[in-house]
Amino acid sequence: MTVISATPNFHQYRLSGQMLNVHGPGLVDATDPSMLARLPVRPGGSDLCFRWPGDIADACAHLDRCGVVVQTGPCQRSGARGAGVSVYFRDPDGTLLEFITYPAEDRGASGVPGVMAESSDLG
Repeated sequence: MTVISATPNFHQYRLSGQMLNVHGPGLVDATDPSMLARLPVRPGGSDLCFRWPGDIADACAHLDRCGVVVQTGPCQRSGARGAGVSVYFRDPDGTLLEFITYPAEDRGASGVPGVMAESSDLG
């Protein structure tokens, strides 16, 4: 992930050929309203899932190094590419974020050690 632009109210990230624009709470007062969501999402009212290219233990170690607390996981999930293993965490505003790995794609279908029983609380 590459940070393209960062101001107090607006951040742009380039993610593997995709662009993610994040609108902060003060952007409403500083931007043309036609460029904003009609009904802004409140912090904690949405979530984003990112594919982690390695195994889930590496994702957890990365979060730990960054001082980020894992909320749930590792746990079995179904994602855009099928069955995967996810960890959930929150950004400073409380938005739920997810890293998902796809074991069959990334490491072979040998299974994933340390995975909790499937949880349905996060869907």
